[in-house]
Amino acid sequence: MSSTSRTTGGAGCLLAALGAATAPLVWAPRAELSVAGGFEGSARDLSVLYVDLPLIAVGGALIPLLAWALTRRWTGRPGVAVLVAVAALGLGIWGLLEWWTPHRSGSGI
Repeated sequence: MSSTSRTTGGAGCLLAALGAATAPLVWAPRAELSVAGGFEGSARDLSVLYVDLPLIAVGGALIPLLAWALTRRWTGRPGVAVLVAVAALGLGIWGLLEWWTPHRSGSGI
């Protein structure tokens, strides 16, 4: 294995680790209400920890990794691939914040 392929493979793994760490950190403040339960624990929903959290972490790892791998294959330029992967992670996190909203016990409206 050449040092160039080892370096680019390491960059892909680093991007996947960055995504796997960033996505749950961005997701956690919204999930806090479901874990803590709000007033007297009435809205507690711990399924966010064993369903949503693993999906968020896997998605955070796979989105930049796939974007990096596809761009690397199509262009052959690792710098462009890194930029595309970081942009894909940013768009993925933006989509997560726009799409995922934890259940909130309503005011009856």
